[in-house]
This record gives sequence, structure tokens and C-alpha cells, in this order.
Amino acid sequence: MGIYEELQARGLIAQVTDEERIKELVNNGKATFYIGFDPTADSLHVGHFMALCLMKRLQEAGNKPIALIGGGTGYIGDPSGRTDMRSMMTPEQIQHNCDCFKEQMSRFIDFSDGKALMVNNADWLLDLNYIDVLREVGPHFSVNRMLTAECYKQRMEKGLSFLEFNYMIMQAYDFYELFQNYGCNLEFGGDDQWSNMLAGTELIRRKLGKDASAMTITLLLNSEGKKMGKTQSGAVWLDPNKTSPFDFYQYWRNVGDADVLKCIRMLTFLPLEEIDKMDTWEGAQLNTAKEILAYELTKLVHGEEEAKKAQESARALFSQGNADNMPTTELEEADFQDGKIDILAVLVKSGQASSRSDARRAVTQGGVSVDGEKVTDITTTYAPADFDGEGKIVKKGKKNFRRVVAK
Repeated sequence: MGIYEELQARGLIAQVTDEERIKELVNNGKATFYIGFDPTADSLHVGHFMALCLMKRLQEAGNKPIALIGGGTGYIGDPSGRTDMRSMMTPEQIQHNCDCFKEQMSRFIDFSDGKALMVNNADWLLDLNYIDVLREVGPHFSVNRMLTAECYKQRMEKGLSFLEFNYMIMQAYDFYELFQNYGCNLEFGGDDQWSNMLAGTELIRRKLGKDASAMTITLLLNSEGKKMGKTQSGAVWLDPNKTSPFDFYQYWRNVGDADVLKCIRMLTFLPLEEIDKMDTWEGAQLNTAKEILAYELTKLVHGEEEAKKAQESARALFSQGNADNMPTTELEEADFQDGKIDILAVLVKSGQASSRSDARRAVTQGGVSVDGEKVTDITTTYAPADFDGEGKIVKKGKKNFRRVVAK
């Protein structure tokens, strides 16, 4: 099985421009491919995970990755998947974020001896002359066609700024630049980037008369169709100072039963034969699968030692958390106001706090966690569906555990 077939079997490939050509390139180690990362924060997060794992897989198959840091496009901001305009960052913020990205990427990608490159599109985008771009690039873009792109359609109702309208052109120019100067023949990206990627292959064809290819990666969605990688307190980061290895482990340990096997297939490096055997797992076996997923991904991001520590801590928590011996609180319909219950009410109902003021004190002092994730916002709320199945493990202090379920 070639790497292309493995990517297919893992459910990672969404759309391709030319399947036979891409298959020939990646299966024979002939691809020099790039994935872009806009430095909108000082850490990569779970949303970048698919791309990083893909780069690692393809590099191990003999292909050469280029990690393109969007130091230039970061000045504009990608409108894809957004209903509002991104805040503008200073050059200093962008550079700092770029430096942080490289350090984190090195866990996935081998940059030694020219095996991979990291380039910054600020090197060419910031020196472009506006009139030259209009004359050299502008004629190759149809505004009518651009406005049919999904990333722009979502924004048209609220208003799309001319600044963001240029993002597609800048991304297309990146591929054009990388094709000419770095021998890059393939672009990868999330499925929501398809229009921007096609713009790049089209610009190369029109300007140079040559073929370049693009392939999108399946977006990591849960069974409800929502993007994974978010929690009550925000994004799940790869930087241990922003999301601890334990919290990172717990995020994956708590994925839904319907999502765990898909995540193992798409994100881990376990052999497919081993994963295929798990397809029949159910009940308690799915908890074992969640442990495997959490351990493998924590090891990948934070190293084996941190993964072991996180697993031991989680097991210590959940050893007291077996349904048989953990005190359980049932929430009734009347406990929910307008379909929500806040963390203070949960603590009072479960008997872990004597009053809302006692609960507020525990939360603000950092002594409360839900499913291993610390809760520090007293306004945090939950819906009845959050307590379905095995419910949630609420911990106050070091040893006060309750399983909270919906009746």
C-alpha cells in the first residue's frame, strides 16, 4: 500500500485536482508540497493537528514538506469560516508567533539537512509593488468567480472588506512563488481552503503554462458536525504553557464514543491493521480506545514521558470514577433554566458546595474541574446533552469527585 492509499484508508483525503498525478508524486517520494499556517496566535492548536500529521506521514514516505508561515498573509487575515474580520496584528506579534510555530513544528517535521523547509511569505509579499500586482496578477482573476467561493459567500451578508477580498490572490501568489523558486508541485490545506488552492493552480497554469496540483484534507469534525479542538475555555493548544499535557490528554480521553475510532484512524500513527480490529469494539472497549487515542496524541505532541504522566494522573482520577463506586448525581429537567445549568448550580446540586457563594469561591480559586478540564469562569454553562451517557466527572479540590448525569 502506497502512502496515497494509506491516506485514503485513514479518511484523510477530501478533494484532489488530479488523483493519478498526485498519487504518482507522493507514492514515489517526488512531491515537494506545502501547507500554510497563518500566525494568528503564539501557539499551534488542535485545528493544525491534521496538517502536521499529514506532513509527518508524507515526509516519512520520502516527500519534502515546506511549512509556509504566513508572515505576509497574517497582515490580512483569512476570511474562510469566519463571520467577522480578524483583528490586525503588529509586525512584532506576527514575528513572535512565527518563531513559536517553528519550535512546535519541529516535533513533527525533520528540518535537518534540507529534508524540510520553513519559509515565510513575508519575504516576497511585503516587497510587492501594488501596480505590478494589478498588472501581472490581476488579469488572471475573475471577480465574478471569486465571489462564488464559499469563503466569501459566508461573509457577503455582513460585509466583506477589500482587505480580506485580496486573501485569495495572496494565497495563490504564494503557490506561484513556491512553484517557481522552491520546486513546489503540490499544495495541501483544509477542505475550507479549496477555492484559494484552485486559484493557485490556475495562476501557475495561466502565468507559466505548467501544471501544479492541490489536495484538501478532511476537516476534523465530531459526530455533530462541529469542528473539534475547542473546549468550554477555548482552543486546545499544543503549547504546554497554554494547554497542559494533562488537559491535552483529557481532551482526547473525553471525545465521544462516536468519534474515537475515527480520530484514531485519522490522527494516530498506529498501523491500519491494528485500527481495523478496533472497528468492532463497543461499550467498555471504547474507553480503552479513548485511552489509546489520548496517549498516542499526547506522546506525539509532548513526548513519551509527559504522555505517561498524563495517563497515570487520569487513571488515578478515573479509578475513583468507576460508575460502581463514584457517587452519582442525577440532574432533572427542573434543574435547567432555559435549557442550561451553570457550574455553580452543578456544584450545589451534586453536594460539592453548600451554596452558590461557596461554589463561586471554589471556581474562582481554581479548585473545580469537569472531565479533567479546570473551570475558572463562574458563568460556564452546560446543556442537558452534555450529561448524556456516562455524564461528566466533576471534581472539587483533590479528592471530591461526583459523576453528574442527566436523568
